[in-house]
Amino acid sequence: MNSDAQRELIPRNDTLQMIGALNELQGRLVAAADRYQLLDDTGRVPAAPSFTELFQHATDAQALSRDVIHMTVDFARSTHSTSRVGSRVLAHLTTAATMSSHAVPNFAETAENALSLPRVSNPVDRQYRDDRMVIDHATARAYLRRASESLRDAAKELDAHLDFHRLFPAQDRQQSPAAPPPLPSARHR
Repeated sequence: MNSDAQRELIPRNDTLQMIGALNELQGRLVAAADRYQLLDDTGRVPAAPSFTELFQHATDAQALSRDVIHMTVDFARSTHSTSRVGSRVLAHLTTAATMSSHAVPNFAETAENALSLPRVSNPVDRQYRDDRMVIDHATARAYLRRASESLRDAAKELDAHLDFHRLFPAQDRQQSPAAPPPLPSARHR
């Protein structure tokens, strides 16, 4: 294998470990987007939405975003980020970090509007606040989904990179322990 192709290979174990981490975090983002609900069973904003519950959405989204950012920083600091596939993975991770970060203020805005609802007496103002909450909350959930899609795309890049390993099996053999020499035959002539 030429040295350029050899330099491009991210070790198989590192690739598999990263794919696992990406899939786990992607699953957490999707689960959060599905779990966080604003509307009641009738499809309307509750008369008294829980500020605490809505603010917890912002807090949880912040923790998820922090995890995405840490993963992005760790990958950016690795030598793998400078390869062709690594730069594509890093681009997806950066997008995921941006998207997950945008979810947090939208969830916080939803909670803030819920806190101000009891002070609103005008029905038109109440409808405006309800609509604003629905938009902010849906936007936040969409950001979490888009972040998860970017993580999924990063995992796909790495999965395709595993195919590249199959083209150069000699590289994998160099990374694995050498096979023991064959034992002498029991039959002597």
